[in-house]
Amino acid sequence: MATMPAVFDNESAPGYSLGATSERTADKSRAAVDARDRDYLLRAFPGEDVFFYCKKIDNSRLIRETDPKASKACWSAIGAASVIVGLVTLAMVPSVANTVAGYKLEALRAEERKLVDERRNLDLEEARLVSPDRLAKLAEEHKLVTPKNNQVFHLNAKPDSAVAMVK
Repeated sequence: MATMPAVFDNESAPGYSLGATSERTADKSRAAVDARDRDYLLRAFPGEDVFFYCKKIDNSRLIRETDPKASKACWSAIGAASVIVGLVTLAMVPSVANTVAGYKLEALRAEERKLVDERRNLDLEEARLVSPDRLAKLAEEHKLVTPKNNQVFHLNAKPDSAVAMVK
């Protein structure tokens, strides 16, 4: 401890003496300190002696060279993907067509049910309008009843010769 002042002039405290000590005494004291401290030392960690230095690298001034084969590979990949998408689309066309046909069939069935209900309602309305009781009632209102046997109707009550007169 070179920076610590030597306060004690004592042989029992190794390394801390004011007076001059011999080389042999200093070695003994160091050995005693090392022996005492060795009991409390931890073993070294793996990779403790490795030192990593992080160097800052600036590649902003570099210009990348174009690879002539890269554009060909890119266009090849785009073409292959287009072919795959086309094949998948062609494979799905029948399934989509069946689904659309199913929707149209259901729409036609619903329209048929609606038309059958409408026809049933129209038949009921016609049956109500053409019933004999209603027709007899309408005939009486419009004076279209059947004449009686003793009833005679003259269409021309008085013959008029003025219409057929020739000069």
